[in-house]
Amino acid sequence: MRRNRSAVAIAAVGAVLGAAVVVLAPAALSAPSTAPSACGTTYQPVLDPANFVSVIDNQYFPLPVGRKLVYTGVKDGQTQTDRVTVTSQKKVILGISTTVVFDVADHNGTVLERTFDYYAQDRQGNVWYLGEDTTHYLANGKGDTSGSFTAGVDGAQPGIIMKADPQIPDAYRQECYAGQAEDTAFVVGRGGITRVPYGRVSNTLSTLEATQLEPGAYDEKVYGAGLGIVSERSLTGDPEVAQLVSVTG
Repeated sequence: MRRNRSAVAIAAVGAVLGAAVVVLAPAALSAPSTAPSACGTTYQPVLDPANFVSVIDNQYFPLPVGRKLVYTGVKDGQTQTDRVTVTSQKKVILGISTTVVFDVADHNGTVLERTFDYYAQDRQGNVWYLGEDTTHYLANGKGDTSGSFTAGVDGAQPGIIMKADPQIPDAYRQECYAGQAEDTAFVVGRGGITRVPYGRVSNTLSTLEATQLEPGAYDEKVYGAGLGIVSERSLTGDPEVAQLVSVTG
């Protein structure tokens, strides 16, 4: 049954992915520009720094300072452990003080990727994604920084990583930097139950993610209330999966 629901959801996502997805929190914005953004649409939110708060306590994407999450899974044909830390560091982007989240992925102790993500929550409870600095380490030892972006730089736009009250069939841009970061999320389920190595998680939220950079590729993410992401998996292409193992802080 899950496979059938995924197929239906993928079909629905594919039908609308070519259109501009603009589902925003109006109170977080000033008047948007009608000029095309780097993603080739009129999506170009203008955020008001005064409308942002210092904490991120969205139920499906909480980021309390000091929290550490560990995930295990498979990516690029090998096992991977992913350690995520919500730091006390701040980075100002578009006049907004963002929370810095540090993410390190490794295979048997060999670092595969290091990423700094930058998030901020508005007064309505939406969590915005304002940038990332990522380095993927290649087999030759060189670093690949593709996918990195900072909102407001080189036409990159902020996106919403999690809405305050996500409902089926909400759709929203998560990031918008032409040729580098163009993810869109679609809410496809609420109130489910899942099991991961961390344990049984109820009151979940499920989304599908797609990007115009990889047409036809879809991922599923499951979020737990009070936890954030508890599992993710690829629905197309090579098998990829990550599941929550532990949470502290």
